[in-house]
Amino acid sequence: MATIVSTLFSSLDGVVEIDPAWHFPYFDDHMGAAVGEDYEDMDVLLIGRVTYDSFAGAWPDRETAGGVDATFATQLGDTRKLVATRGTQDLGWRNAEALRGDLVEAVTALKAEPGIGKILVPGSISVVRQLLAAGLLDELRLLVHPVAARRGERLFDEGEPIYPLRLLRSDIFPTGVVRLIYAPSELPSAATYDDVTDKVPGADS
Repeated sequence: MATIVSTLFSSLDGVVEIDPAWHFPYFDDHMGAAVGEDYEDMDVLLIGRVTYDSFAGAWPDRETAGGVDATFATQLGDTRKLVATRGTQDLGWRNAEALRGDLVEAVTALKAEPGIGKILVPGSISVVRQLLAAGLLDELRLLVHPVAARRGERLFDEGEPIYPLRLLRSDIFPTGVVRLIYAPSELPSAATYDDVTDKVPGADS
């Protein structure tokens, strides 16, 4: 069974819709290495249409240009890409195919495909939300920037139920960016306030 990993850039106030004004000033070698780790050993990129259009509008040209980012651009081009889209037009990038029908059903089947070990979901906010709601996401990886974006789309929308998470790993970069890797979990207990009154400051004095 494949592992599904989400990787997102985030502001302190939870915005994951990237604005270059607050993202790129924090992008350094440490963040580059973290992103590289996220993309290691991936077998499939699962991408929402908006994120795909952003990728396809940039990375093929960067591969052709042959600059310092061409190696990563080639890696993206060579990877199998499944695009969650309702559109019918040609996707226009090699190894890209449309993922049609119900997303949860399609991803459930994808996880069970032989030979697939890691499915990476870069960005793609709506896709990540649906995977979280369906219990299909195995890891949520956030690179939290020390900035309040104050506008833009946030990952977690209003609704039920809550999503308890377990911290698997954390790293702090010199820029103040914090890398947080979570897995879905359960609440540590069913405690209420009455259960923790003895832990309130001054309770034992």
